[in-house]
Amino acid sequence: MSTQWEYATVPLIIHATKAILDQWGSDGWELVTVIQGPDAGLVAYLKRPKPVV
Repeated sequence: MSTQWEYATVPLIIHATKAILDQWGSDGWELVTVIQGPDAGLVAYLKRPKPVV
């Protein structure tokens, strides 16, 4: 069985980037990439394995 993933996009606040990513990381999310969003802010894309139900 292959891994099923769930994804999240998270806006990053420049002065709190580390705290935001640390929080999501502690919840099991892995950072995939960070891109510039449409409003010139940064957006993080994260993934984690879907829970088996």
